[in-house]
Amino acid sequence: MNEQTGRRVVTVRAVDKHFGTGPTRIHALKNVSLEAFAGEILMLVGPSGCGKTTLLSAIAGTLRVESGEIDVFGKPVHAMRNADLTRFRAAHIGFIFQQFNLIPTIGIAENVAVPLLIRGSRTAEAVDRARAALESVGLGARWRERPLKLSGGEQQRVAIARALVHEPPLVICDEPTAALDARNGEIVLELFRNVARSPDRAVIIVTHDNRIFSYADRIARMDDGEIIEETLQPRTEPPHFIHEHAHAVSSA
Repeated sequence: MNEQTGRRVVTVRAVDKHFGTGPTRIHALKNVSLEAFAGEILMLVGPSGCGKTTLLSAIAGTLRVESGEIDVFGKPVHAMRNADLTRFRAAHIGFIFQQFNLIPTIGIAENVAVPLLIRGSRTAEAVDRARAALESVGLGARWRERPLKLSGGEQQRVAIARALVHEPPLVICDEPTAALDARNGEIVLELFRNVARSPDRAVIIVTHDNRIFSYADRIARMDDGEIIEETLQPRTEPPHFIHEHAHAVSSA
């Protein structure tokens, strides 16, 4: 167990995943085992196509695996029926997608409110909490706008607010800072740090963004469908983002 953190919240045991058949078959995950603990930010890093997002999706239960076991808060997500898995995710997991997955026909506050509405909250209460979540990512004043009126970086921040609004004990993020400039990246990483400092919550992040590695408590490096190294990071105050970032979105 990571001595800096608390109880085990995710256990991945000997997981395999393939895509395709015959000569085009890809072995995306190869006998992968991994643990994540409450109170930590775990980052999955490695080259494109190495299996990071596949592993993240398997942990979230949005992708089924061929073999192995995945337990999240003691529940076997690899074996759950679809309806049970949907309810479990709604209660326990906040997922930040790389493609944002916002609903274009409704306002951003309504987008953020979706996880609360799924859990049965009243619409007015859900929208009020969504507005507070948008305020935390710097978009409170624009809560009525629709996603297509926002830049890519702003849409990313909406997606992050949506993942956090119902205070899930596990937050799973696929490249959450890829569309963000340095200032907004710092805002978002501080939100994740606050989540992960809870003794009952954890954050798992897939990233290529080496600006944010210093925010991790532990880094698992992947290559060719396997975890090749795990590194425990000392708990220190991370430096500010590197501002010389060639692909930063200035309008984020």
